[in-house]
Amino acid sequence: MNLKKSLLIIILILLVDQISKVYVKTSFVLGESFDVFGWFKILFIENEGAAWGTKLSDLLPISESAGKLVLTIFRLFAIVGIGYWLWDIIKKQSPKTLILAVSLIFAGALGNIIDSVFYGMIFDHSNGQVATLFAEESYGKLFYGKVVDMLYFPLVDTTWPDWVPSVGGKSFRFFEPVFNIADTAISTGVGILIVFNKKAFPKQNRKESDS
Repeated sequence: MNLKKSLLIIILILLVDQISKVYVKTSFVLGESFDVFGWFKILFIENEGAAWGTKLSDLLPISESAGKLVLTIFRLFAIVGIGYWLWDIIKKQSPKTLILAVSLIFAGALGNIIDSVFYGMIFDHSNGQVATLFAEESYGKLFYGKVVDMLYFPLVDTTWPDWVPSVGGKSFRFFEPVFNIADTAISTGVGILIVFNKKAFPKQNRKESDS
């Protein structure tokens, strides 16, 4: 896979990701949902932290604003590293599987970084109102944006039977997380590296088998 094809994949994912986020942000109130199917909903939430909404301030003795800034800066360094990796494997004409996977991961990471870096500056808040793009009074500032999530798949939404110990009568929902197109691209890229590891890293696997 050459650089042009990799860039095309990245641009397409970014377009779909950002268009879907801007649409949801300017069409839904925070927490509002829309049923597409019984097992698939559009549910607008905002993620201020890392995966599953985890905040650095929950793990370290720092303020939420400081944790948000550290996380955004870390993401910027990470995207530079992933970008260099992608450029390097394209230059070395590495396997298409590896280039595809890293392209997906790069596109997804960049999509969420756009939210974290810029959304606080260009949107007003979504609490009890539909946000405005390029609002006069933004909800944050540079590096303090929130990542927009909206894809929700409650495939199973039921209640545990009363006879089940400790959880009887409690609600059970699968799949709980809410995510976005960028997250999907990252997960797909990582999945490709895991499932097709031998195709992605043929020389490395060959060396391990010979040793």
